Amino acid sequence: MNLLNVDSISKTFTIHILSGKIIEGFKDVSFTVPRGTALGISGPSGSGKSSVLKCIYGSYLTTRGDIWYESPRFGRLNLTRSPLRTINQIREMEIGYITQFLKVIPRVSALDIVSAPLMEAGAFRKAARSAAGDLLEQLGIPQRLFEAYPATFSGGEQQRVNIARAIIKAPHLLILDEPTACLDADTTSVVLDILLALRKKGTTMIGIFHQPEILARFSDAIYRMKTDSDRGTIQ
Repeated sequence: MNLLNVDSISKTFTIHILSGKIIEGFKDVSFTVPRGTALGISGPSGSGKSSVLKCIYGSYLTTRGDIWYESPRFGRLNLTRSPLRTINQIREMEIGYITQFLKVIPRVSALDIVSAPLMEAGAFRKAARSAAGDLLEQLGIPQRLFEAYPATFSGGEQQRVNIARAIIKAPHLLILDEPTACLDADTTSVVLDILLALRKKGTTMIGIFHQPEILARFSDAIYRMKTDSDRGTIQ
């Protein structure tokens, strides 16, 4: 059964500082993601890969097309037409989203940032922080940094906190936008191992990875974004 069905979505942007010039982000993207699998998205820079993910997550509104999602709480939903309140609830409870950038409240410790999703779901603070610590250690964050503020961390350390926060609840759907871009090879391998283990437990994934070998290891199938001369295809 498909968890996600992306049906002929397109996205354009209106650039108001250029007298309303319309820029095409991407056009006629269609694919399905079966439950419990991982779909990779490939394509040249500027082909709209990240914009597709933002449309699925709801950060962008699609210009055309439909995105059908099987929610365990709400049933089958068209994410392009669902109320904002429903979209926000799905984001909070069902979807994890990892980008290259860490956005957190200042002066909150790494441990509190990562444990927050579990506490919001009803876990006791001690248990949530213990699980967060285990995951941070697995990702190579030393205990001496648990109570430090991630704003003081290196880019790679911040990204590991970002990853830990997104996956600690084992989301129903995990969206990844180049999550390993600023990580070294050893840490990237650890992240992939964690993602693969998460997928075996039932999390469905869709992701962009810069390195072809990492994309191939991550993906059950790969959707190639179309260029001006072809159509997007599943490989």
